Order: sequence, then C-alpha cells, then structure tokens
Amino acid sequence: MLKYQVIPVTAYQQNCSLLWCDQTKQAALIDPGGDIDLLFEEIKKNQLELAQIWLTHGHLDHVGGTDEIARTKKVPIIGPHEDDFFWLDILQQQCEMFNFPKVNNFTPDQWLNEGDKLTLGKETFEILHTPGHTPGHIVIVHHASKTVWVGDVLFKQSIGRTDFPKGSHEALIASIKNKLFALPDDYQFVPGHGPGGSLKDEALHNPFLR
Repeated sequence: MLKYQVIPVTAYQQNCSLLWCDQTKQAALIDPGGDIDLLFEEIKKNQLELAQIWLTHGHLDHVGGTDEIARTKKVPIIGPHEDDFFWLDILQQQCEMFNFPKVNNFTPDQWLNEGDKLTLGKETFEILHTPGHTPGHIVIVHHASKTVWVGDVLFKQSIGRTDFPKGSHEALIASIKNKLFALPDDYQFVPGHGPGGSLKDEALHNPFLR
C-alpha cells in the first residue's frame, strides 16, 4: 500500500510530499523545495530508504533542495518534462530574484513524458504532461489510491499562475479540463501549495474554471 505525508517547506510553504511503499519502505520525495534537514528527519522517523526524487516543474520553490539531496543520498532526479529545462538552467538567477539561499543548476537524470510510468517499491504511477503554469509541468497519478500530485496546476478553489516566462493561461485550462478532469470524479489531488481536495469539487465549484 502507498503511504504519503505532505511536508510544507521554505518560506513559500510549498508542499513537498514524502511517499513510500509500506511493503518495501522505498520512498520518493516530490518537489523538495528546501528545509532538507526536516525532510531527512521525516525519512529517518519513518524508517524509509529514499530511492528517487520526482519533480513536477522547474520553479525554485519546488526544486531548491533537489541537487543537495540527490548528491547526499545518491538518488536519481526524475522529471519534469524537458520543456522546463530552461528553468532548471537558471536556478541561480531564480535564487537572486526570490532571495533564496544559493543552489546549483542541475539537469535531471530522466525527463518525463505523457504516459510514462514510475515505480516505487510495489507501487506504480502514471505521468500526465500538463503545460500552462510552466511548459514542462507534469502531474503524477497513483490510480490505486486515486491520488494525483498536481504541483502548481490546480489548487483548492484556484489555479496556477501563468504570468511567468512561457506560461499560458489557455494551455493551463486545457491541461486541467482535458487531463485532470478526465480522471474519475473521486480522485483526490495534492497541490504544490495549500490544502488538497477532490477533482469533482473543483470541476463543480472552482470559480476559475466555470
């Protein structure tokens, strides 16, 4: 069975998710934006073996801890889609822009594309390419638990910003309606910031999607 814990990190309170297969204790971090010591404490407390880092997109608040964690734990960085390479290639400029501690630019060990599968222990996940907030944004679907990690595509009663370079409001709305809302109504989502909810509720009540 899959288990997960949402851990807000950095001054931006970005939701980093720690996921693990409870049979094998293999774990992955989704969008480790920072507060590395806190993340390591949670991994140790749950007696887990960190195996992978998964990224939904290339913005600094979601990837700031990635390079250090990958080098310390010797684990691969997987995702996002290659169209977000330009964000990962200017991480040092992003640090200066947002007054974050300096981090290194990096290139993931594996890019992700629509329909790709990820494996964590005995659990399998599906990748959907969801551009709009950034061109290379992806979401991670775990069908067995009916859970979707959506990064900054969708929020409870809100949607992701599209005023960053290469953002597109039209593409974001299409990603939400054609990819996320094509999933069954009873799927839950975990966003990159704030509380999660159900896709059905957002389809019915999100004021930005009417």
